[in-house]
Amino acid sequence: MTAAPDPEIVVRVRGLVNRFGESSVHDGVDLDVRRGEIMGVVGGSGTGKSVLMRSIIGLQIPQAGEIEVFGEPILGRDEDQTLDIRKRWGILFQGGALFSTLTVAENIELPLREFYPQLPKPLLDEIAGYKVVMTGLPVDAGPKYPSELSGGMKKRAGLARALALDPELLFLDEPTSGLDPIGAAAFDALTRDLQRTMGLTVFLITHDLDTLYAICDRVAVLADKKVIAVGTIPELLALDHPWIQEYFNGARGRAATASIVQHRDAEKALEATSAKESVA
Repeated sequence: MTAAPDPEIVVRVRGLVNRFGESSVHDGVDLDVRRGEIMGVVGGSGTGKSVLMRSIIGLQIPQAGEIEVFGEPILGRDEDQTLDIRKRWGILFQGGALFSTLTVAENIELPLREFYPQLPKPLLDEIAGYKVVMTGLPVDAGPKYPSELSGGMKKRAGLARALALDPELLFLDEPTSGLDPIGAAAFDALTRDLQRTMGLTVFLITHDLDTLYAICDRVAVLADKKVIAVGTIPELLALDHPWIQEYFNGARGRAATASIVQHRDAEKALEATSAKESVA
């Protein structure tokens, strides 16, 4: 008898195999993403982080394996059969992937038009305006074209489109790449705030150690064509795999740890000061 799907597992991957010609990228990848967590996915170049995401959302057809999202199988089913599942996720591709000939508002409205073609234009505009504000864009960003936006604004516009359907599951592919440290930190904070406010489950591919330390609940490490470890950063640091140690305990890893500690100390000091002022 097949076991009933665990409702707390939003994404379940088992035995995933992806090959391109003679080159094998994945050879038996297993991964569970739990409801309500931000799962960071890391790995060296060529380990197939984006390929894994594309496999989950149906843009890459693997050679073998099983993928379930919300307890439903994804592989071997056409778009009509996965329609109800695709309505429940949103995707931010690298760079935002906005359509250059459409305004920000029109980009945001695309998923709504695809899945709910009966919605009237005034309601579409209202929803797009709400998503613009939700993601921290200026109110007047809606009528602008992507070419008129900064890199950070393009990321936020892409995020607004990913959130158009109020998804339960959000895929983010290198969301802070190309951003300056201040912009990256602001995007991290926005991601965490939205995750908490909307009850999102987040699948986040990143190279950014600051992002991993700041907002990820668990991290999955891709190496040797598999997911070699999943856990919190302290749990990963306890492992003796050479890539994990080099990645998290190298110079950049130590700098990220120090930065997070300083940030948390500053937050605690601010909270303590506020508490004293309220008592006084």
